Amino acid sequence: MLRHEFRPGRLVAGAAFALAGIVYAGDAGGLWETPWFAVIPMVVGGLCLAGATGVLTRYLRRRRATRRGTPAEAGADTAT
Repeated sequence: MLRHEFRPGRLVAGAAFALAGIVYAGDAGGLWETPWFAVIPMVVGGLCLAGATGVLTRYLRRRRATRRGTPAEAGADTAT
């Protein structure tokens, strides 16, 4: 397995979508009633939090690379 860098923003986004899925699964299973619009703020909030996490991670990685004296590595985290 190839090693890759950890991207916490993607983890947060995945957790937000998993939470939305759990909420809808609980509604479908009859455990509780969920209005159709209740998941929208959950998903949007999760995506905003994931974006903020990604921006913070990118800032910290660039700052660490610059402190090491290797500014060429600063843009290395933009690979697909």
